[in-house]
Amino acid sequence: MVSQDQRRRQLAREKFLRQQQRRTSARRKAHVRNAVIASVLGVILVGSVALYTTDVLKGDDKKDNAGAEVSQSPSASPSKAPDPCEKPAAGKVEKLTFKKEPAITIDKTATYTMDLRTTCGSIPITMDAAKAPHTVNSFDFLVNKGYLDHTKCHRLTTQGIYVLQCGDPQGTGMGGPGYTIPDENLKDPRLKGDTYPAGTVAMANQFNAQTGEGKNSGGSQFFLVFQDSPLPANYTPFGTISKAGMKVLSKIAKAGENTGMGDGTPNATVVINKATVKKS
Repeated sequence: MVSQDQRRRQLAREKFLRQQQRRTSARRKAHVRNAVIASVLGVILVGSVALYTTDVLKGDDKKDNAGAEVSQSPSASPSKAPDPCEKPAAGKVEKLTFKKEPAITIDKTATYTMDLRTTCGSIPITMDAAKAPHTVNSFDFLVNKGYLDHTKCHRLTTQGIYVLQCGDPQGTGMGGPGYTIPDENLKDPRLKGDTYPAGTVAMANQFNAQTGEGKNSGGSQFFLVFQDSPLPANYTPFGTISKAGMKVLSKIAKAGENTGMGDGTPNATVVINKATVKKS
């Protein structure tokens, strides 16, 4: 016969095991969600990834990869916030393609400032050449060729992660300079805890967190983080946005995006009229 004390211990063990199982299941689901969120920043598969990610973040009465029910809010209508930005300056996007990454000509010991003069205001970005020499050198090269001038920032994400994505002359999420650059600075202490803090500028790429494919695939597309965003350290952090630039980003974010689902084209007309890079 089992004593009352033994029965209490048995019940306590069973309760502990149930708690452990629930925690393990929760961690597995969180890992899957983070992998899906990370795929938002892909370049080549941006169209299909956008649809899939939106379903996971917003919900569609379906199940996610871990089998968890995803809640659905009433059918969302597109956000119609007014455009807080000015009309773009006269000019057109230069259709430039290059066969290979440019040779590094920057001073690796220096700091560079990339200033995005947009229709919504100026966004100065401090870039550290020592930590991300290939990335900084690439932007120095592209900007001096006029590559970013008159280009649209084509994507705003306001759920799950909080970023404005720019750097595609096509404005579709599919464009690039014709070459790729290696991943850099992925052990930056700012990324501790798989979070890209507000004010970070990082490269978009084709990395697939679920398969591990697509490393070293950055091109010209980059994202500006306007609020702390949970992302694994797979995207080269190469710059920091100034306080004035963060105010501009906040204005763009508050205007929302065109789907009302948290991931789409900015309602604000965000066009880089002119980009410059200067050695500090």
